[in-house]
Amino acid sequence: MARMGETARAADGRSLRGHQTITLTLLFLAGVVNFLDRSSLSIANTTVRAEMHLNATQMGWLLSAFSLAYGVAQLPLIGLLDRVGTRKMLGGGLVLWSAAQMLTGFVRSFPAFTALRILLGVGEAPFYPSGVRSTREWFTPRTRARATAVMSSSQTIGLAVAPPILTWIMLSLGWRAMFVVLGVAGLVVAVAWFGLHRARGETEFCEEQPAGPIAPEPAWKALIRQRTVWGMMLGWGGINYTVWLYLAWLPGYLQEQRHLSLAKTGLVASVPFLAGALGMLSSGLLSDRWANAGVALTTVHRRNIVGGMVVSALSTFLVARSSTTVEAVAGISMAIFCIHFAGTSGWGYVQAVSPMRYVASLGALQNFASFMIASVAPVLTGWLLDRTHSFTIALGVCSAVALMGAVSYATLAAPGGMHLQTEP
Repeated sequence: MARMGETARAADGRSLRGHQTITLTLLFLAGVVNFLDRSSLSIANTTVRAEMHLNATQMGWLLSAFSLAYGVAQLPLIGLLDRVGTRKMLGGGLVLWSAAQMLTGFVRSFPAFTALRILLGVGEAPFYPSGVRSTREWFTPRTRARATAVMSSSQTIGLAVAPPILTWIMLSLGWRAMFVVLGVAGLVVAVAWFGLHRARGETEFCEEQPAGPIAPEPAWKALIRQRTVWGMMLGWGGINYTVWLYLAWLPGYLQEQRHLSLAKTGLVASVPFLAGALGMLSSGLLSDRWANAGVALTTVHRRNIVGGMVVSALSTFLVARSSTTVEAVAGISMAIFCIHFAGTSGWGYVQAVSPMRYVASLGALQNFASFMIASVAPVLTGWLLDRTHSFTIALGVCSAVALMGAVSYATLAAPGGMHLQTEP
């Protein structure tokens, strides 16, 4: 089919811009719900521990059960997502994770809690690979970074609104009702996704391209042989370790290390995540500006990734040595701003180095490897907290992991190490 302009309309009455707007809006809403659900246990950390008589190490295992399941569940997405499509994969994931979230409101034992956290992780697994593929389908290289930044900003906006909103729900209705309310919200978004979203191949805007012969081997085999892919897998682990440490333990840090009340924690914890949203949006805007100025996308994104990770690592290192709450929150805000500045370009780098047929699989493979690394953060932090009654060592480890991730992107992840058949 011939290329169609943005003013053309498909049989469903939508223009190309209409499809872009609906896709990005739904991805943003799904992302907000996704990260509200991820952060809910962190917000309820001390309350759940007290009611269910859990120590910090057990809480760390609950937090890591999600991230481990999320990471392992990326593997079936490699190749499967391209065959099944984003509409069914993300829609089904929304239903599964929302049901798990609702049922968590009725949990009575640690094993049952762990099982539901695993289901939550499996359900949320398709979100980013589906989102990356959808933005790759509907947006051009010159607008894709901004679209990816908007989708990714749902993460930090969700995390920013989570502390005050979820704390209010928890104080008003209890932590169990909080989980039920979040599950219902996810089911509403699932209905909207199934009803409104279309992959580009399902519309008259599908552009037929002679993509050449399909690779005779599974996507994961083609990808795993690439040096660049290994650099991305290890490097993204440094990003996700930092993200997951703060996501899992920031409210606990503010309450236990800085002695803030639950209500005050709900307000203060939103500040660093708002900074993270600004980091994402800044990354997207600057990346598109440099791309429009003629700088290669691979250069733009790799520069953002390495620089952001280095500054984030230094900021986390300073948090461990801060003497006041204001200094600590400022350092955490800078660390999260920079790690999400880097992370947004991390997803842009996936799109820049990968042919269309591999982009969802590369995103899933990167996520799998990184969450195997990031899943150490919650349980190691809880274990150290039980033994040292301090977050200092855990923050130092986080800083070191982020620096190692930056080194991986700067060396192994160079685009010259990627040798895949590309579309003409």
